[in-house]
Parts: sequence; C-alpha cells; structure tokens
Amino acid sequence: AFGASPGNAARALPAAVDIQPACLGLYCGRTVLSVNGSVETYGDCGVCPRGQRTDDNKICRECLGSPDRYDWLYLGFMAMLPLVLHWFFIEWYSGKKSSSALLQHLTALLECSVAALVTLLLSDPVGSLHIRSCPVKKLSDWYTMLYNPSPDYITTVHCTHEAVYPLYTIVFIYYAFCLVLMMLLRPLLVKKIACGLGRSDRFKSIYAALYFFPILTVLQAVGGGLLYYAFPYIILVLSLVTLAVYMSASEVEFFKDLLVRKKRLVVLFSHWLLHAYGIISISKLDKLEQDLPLLALVPAPALFYLMTAKYTEPSRILSEGGNGH
Repeated sequence: AFGASPGNAARALPAAVDIQPACLGLYCGRTVLSVNGSVETYGDCGVCPRGQRTDDNKICRECLGSPDRYDWLYLGFMAMLPLVLHWFFIEWYSGKKSSSALLQHLTALLECSVAALVTLLLSDPVGSLHIRSCPVKKLSDWYTMLYNPSPDYITTVHCTHEAVYPLYTIVFIYYAFCLVLMMLLRPLLVKKIACGLGRSDRFKSIYAALYFFPILTVLQAVGGGLLYYAFPYIILVLSLVTLAVYMSASEVEFFKDLLVRKKRLVVLFSHWLLHAYGIISISKLDKLEQDLPLLALVPAPALFYLMTAKYTEPSRILSEGGNGH
C-alpha cells in the first residue's frame, strides 16, 4: 500500500467515496431522490413510501407488478368472508316466518359486489380494475413492524411499511365500503319487507354485522399473513364441517330429501363451490391436466355422508343395541 503511486491512489479514491453506511434492518431502504441518466441519488436509510418496497440492494423501488393467481384467490377469500357471514345471520334470524330472506341475501350480495368494485376502482391505478402490487416473498413481509432495527439498542429506526402493497390495506378499504353500503341499503329494505318478524328481530342480522366487521378487521390486522398462507386449508375444513353439521341438523338422509326442498340443494351447491375454491387455491391450477381432475372430488364428502347416514342414525343404533341385550 505504501508503494502505490499517486495515480493509483487517485483512481482508487472514487470507489471509496461511493461507499455508503450500511442500511440496517430487514425492511429499511433508501429512497431514490433523483435520477440523472444511469446515476441515481439516494436519501437516508429509513422507511419506504407507500407503494414501494426494498430490493436486494436496500433501495426503495416502486411496486410495478400485478397480483398473481394466488393473490387474487386470497383477495377473493377475504371478500367472501363478510358475504358468507351476512348470509348466515340473515338465514339464522329470518327463520320460517319471514319471506324476505331471499331479498336480503340478494341485497347483501349487491353490497359486497359494489364494495369490491369501488375498492378496485379506487386502488392504484385509479379508475382501472388492474392493481399495482408488490410480490409476497415470505411471511415476515406482512409484519414489517416487528423488524424495526435498533442500532445502538436505544434508538429505534422505524421502517414499517406495506411490503405486500396493497394486499394488506385493500381488505380494510373493502370492509369499510361494505359497512357503509350495508348501513345505507339494508335498514330501508328490512323495514319495508321484513313484515313477518317482530320489531326487535328484523334488524338482528344488521346488528350481527356490526359485531363481525370489527372482528374481521382485527383478524386481518393481526393474522393477515397467516391467512394468506392458510386460507385454502381453512376453506376446505370449514366447508366439510359446516356441510356435515347442516345435513345432520336438517336430518338429510337420502337424495330425495335434497330434491324435495330446493333450499337444501342450494346449500349443498354452495358448499361444493367453496370446496372447489379451496382445491383451486391449493393447486393454483399450475398444471391443468393434473389439477382439474381434483375437482371431481368435490361431491365426494356429501355423497359419502348420504350413503352412510342411515347406518349412523342414533335411534337405529340405540334400537339395535337394545335388541342385542
């Protein structure tokens, strides 16, 4: 080093000047202040602006991608949650006295559909159904607030930003629009047509929504990342359990029981659609020739239940047990 010529030292100097202090933290990055040709000027290490995330060089880059198929399936699942809960509580509180359940079901579908459409139109780019997004690389991308660095163990550098833009916040926006539309449309509809119910019962499905919307919001805020990776299996398990509970509570034993009451047939097809949605979410339909045959398994649980229900009827088991004694 002592024998280096002045010319060599001068040539080595610019490389040393370009070196910047390391940007600590998993999600801290430097924003691009200006671009002059191929030369970029960066700011201090900190939080990336909304709609950007860090690259491998700790530089904040704008999200220019679009959601892949799995991302859309996840958003579809989060959009279905309030709709399914609306339908459940409408059916639960309508009972057999009210003939307005169907209109309330359609109104809930309209509310959620309009809310989803408005949410997509207001997302970047505004006015288009296309969404600009960042890719999800790992589970920690959903919880950047847990990875703020403390270089001196005293001062914390806050680098919390939406690394999975906009998959995290778009769900909150959608729930807000669902709630607003419900409060604008549903009370008027229920007051007009729910004549078969008492004054205290006709609004219970709306009151239930005022409870489950905050629960869904907290669920997304705390477990959004976990739901992103687990929602296909949640759909499969819940569709199987709820189908078995419904068929058992409705005492469906034979195929003719389904054909006699069209309502039971609609419930059955709804569970089949959810089951198919779960299978598609797991397989992602990457290989159609291998994944599409899996959809043939959708009716299997219901068929198995119908074929074996007569052998597991409690009264029959008790009578055979009594005869055995």
